[in-house]
Amino acid sequence: MGRSWDLYFLVMTQQRSGLTQCPNNTEAQHRTHISEFQLISLSEDADLQPLLFGLFLCMYLVTVLGNLLTILAVSYDFHLHTPMYFFLSNLSLADICVISTTVPKMIVDIQTHSRVISYVGCLTQMSIFAIFACMDDMLLTVMAYDRYVAICHPLHYLVIMNHQLCGFLVLVSFLVSLFDSQMHNLIILQFTNFKSVEISIFFCDPSQLLNLACPDTFSNNILKYFLGAIHGLFPISGILFSYNKIISSILRIPSSRGRYKAFSTCGSQLAVVCLFWGTGFGAYLGSTVSYSPRKIVVASVMYTEVTPMLNPFIYILRNRDIKSTLRRLHSRSV
Repeated sequence: MGRSWDLYFLVMTQQRSGLTQCPNNTEAQHRTHISEFQLISLSEDADLQPLLFGLFLCMYLVTVLGNLLTILAVSYDFHLHTPMYFFLSNLSLADICVISTTVPKMIVDIQTHSRVISYVGCLTQMSIFAIFACMDDMLLTVMAYDRYVAICHPLHYLVIMNHQLCGFLVLVSFLVSLFDSQMHNLIILQFTNFKSVEISIFFCDPSQLLNLACPDTFSNNILKYFLGAIHGLFPISGILFSYNKIISSILRIPSSRGRYKAFSTCGSQLAVVCLFWGTGFGAYLGSTVSYSPRKIVVASVMYTEVTPMLNPFIYILRNRDIKSTLRRLHSRSV
């Protein structure tokens, strides 16, 4: 929900509070060759483990099923072969990949009572997560631009948002996400020792590994903020610009019916954007008042599980076209 920009803020808050320090030379020699990391457990209470296992397994299955239904509906109905639904199907695919990168490992850890992840496995999980999390951010920005063109330039919409441009925007989003992921890998591979082997959340988040890396230099911090900007600053700037233009255009519509119709075309995406960024900034602002490692865990759960699970339901419940397509698919299967 990616979804890593606010986690960067949370990690930097932790860093400023002085909770972790780089080891001295003797300690660093013992941490040079790290073979594994320790992930945090959601709860140490043994009685809660079966409940957490069932809860996150259900959330995972609901998320995958809901997003697959969205992709199926868009693929099945020719009337949904438009730029908006093309981007929506790609967003659903990215959400499936994001949650499939983190939740299965967490479910297995709960069942086996293990929190260990190998060094190679951690870098692999971090790389895949960074690709699709950043892809989420980029696609939300592209979808905001699509709604901007549809509402502010409706007569030129089909000319501007042609098939070539839509494919190009998705390709650029993927390439930027891939670049961001590989930059994280290249930077972390340069470090030979870490402050600790314990990661403060239940998966290998890029910001967590950067925070644990030594030496903690000024250039290292600049790289953290630069990569965080790719995740959050640029996408949210594009979203705010697009919706500023959209709201200005809607308010200039004379009839209330026209304003309602215009707003309904972007209401679903606006709800997703508010859910994603609202929970992220809420967790960050809470951490600035009283820092707690659990707040990072809560924020990561919102990004990696809750938001991908709610996205398809928000779009389906607010979209008559998708609901009617799913009804036809259901009646046909019956």
